[in-house]
Formats: sequence, structure tokens, C-alpha cells
Amino acid sequence: MKSRHKKLALIGGALAVIGIIAALVLNALNSNIALYISPTDVAAGKAPQGKVFRIGGLVKEGSLQRQADGVTMAFIVTDTEKDILVNYKGILPDLFKEGKGVVAQGKMTSVDTFTANEVLAKHDENYMPPEAAKAVNDAKSKAEGGESPKASY
Repeated sequence: MKSRHKKLALIGGALAVIGIIAALVLNALNSNIALYISPTDVAAGKAPQGKVFRIGGLVKEGSLQRQADGVTMAFIVTDTEKDILVNYKGILPDLFKEGKGVVAQGKMTSVDTFTANEVLAKHDENYMPPEAAKAVNDAKSKAEGGESPKASY
């Protein structure tokens, strides 16, 4: 084989290896992506069926129900316009409280029930995930009939 052919074969092999690595990385990233969807969008049927996604908003006051085993809970997440029932089995974060912001990751198990495998609570008085703050502000502005105010992060 001439040196020119060797160089072309080496370049072609390197490009093939880079292509395979890129495909594997993109596949791994795509399978780990969890989209954020508001309760209003979930109620409108915009939630992906059978796929993991995140739902966020406020934990509705008086909605937290603990089962006898102490680790199975049900609560309602609201963006002040629509409510979604969330079932979760596990230990809730210390900052989890009714009336506070929360993001839950999981799947829809029925038309109006979300089963979470992870629950995240906001970390201080002023913070809410940007997507959750936008959803709550949009829902409030729709209820008031005004323009959407800017969320403070």
C-alpha cells in the first residue's frame, strides 16, 4: 500500500471512530434528558406518554397525605391554574413544605396522576426554578387577565 493510501485509511478510520463516539454520547444525553412541563401543560395533554419528565410548581396547602408506612406520600402540585396529583415513595427533602416550590421527576401513570421517583425542593425563601417561576407567573397573569410579569430569580 502506498503511503497516500495509508494516510487516507487512517483518516477514514479516525473519522469513523469519532462518529461512533459522537453517536454514543448523543444517545446517552438524549436518554437522560428530563423535560420540564407545568401542571397546566400536563392537564392539556402536552406531557410525553411513557417518558420521564419534570413537573413543578407549588405544593398545594393541605394536600400532603402520608401513608401508614411513613415513606409513601401523595401531594398536589399546582401552578395556581391546574393541579396534578403526585405520588412519591421515599424520603422528602428537608425543605419540602406545603405552599413552597417543588420540582418532581417521574412519569404520568394515569390521566391525572404523576408518579415521582425524585422530588426536589427549593433551597431558600427567594429561589424557585426558573421554569416553575415562569409557569406560576403565567398562570397568575392568565387568572388576573393581565400581561405576564417577569419572574424574579
